[in-house]
Amino acid sequence: MTNVAVIYYSSTGSTHQLAQAAADAAAAEGAEVRLRRVPELAATGRPGSQEHADKVADIPEATPDDLDWADAVLLGSPVHFGLAAPQLMQFINTSSPLSIQGKLLNKAVSAFASGSAEHGGQVTTILALHNAICHWGSVIVATGSADPVLYEKNNGNPYGASTVTGNRTGFIHDENVGAIAYQTRRTIQVAAALKAAAAAPAAA
Repeated sequence: MTNVAVIYYSSTGSTHQLAQAAADAAAAEGAEVRLRRVPELAATGRPGSQEHADKVADIPEATPDDLDWADAVLLGSPVHFGLAAPQLMQFINTSSPLSIQGKLLNKAVSAFASGSAEHGGQVTTILALHNAICHWGSVIVATGSADPVLYEKNNGNPYGASTVTGNRTGFIHDENVGAIAYQTRRTIQVAAALKAAAAAPAAA
């Protein structure tokens, strides 16, 4: 069984919707799943943010143990000026002890994002998260361009699933669910292959 951690930050709910879809897809694959949110650093004052915070209060907050436990990790963030949200980066900053000890080596890690506008920074946000994955020594899993779901309307990002919210609170497109599900399955497949390779006896 593959251990999957879906770790995300969401202010008004769109990234949460992607994260929940990823967690559901992982569970459907028979994985052991931890859906974890990172805490808010300060009140954003954005419309719908308090309502969303109340809705997800029962979802556990992420800890470094979730990274240590996982074979596969999916990281999600809204776009913040073309970068990942500082709330998620603050969590990633706590991962240094694990990284230095080599405990994040060879994990399969993928990233997804939400943003209000088309070409609004979703790709740069995912790539910014890829930078952190490189420091961990983990294996980046991109969506690529091979699966038909990536060519459906409102999809098409080869780096990781993303959505254009149009400033709609807690919104994702129906097609995005298929894209994040495909991304999740692919991440689990890579994680399983990495585990199998690590467990295989060394060639004489």
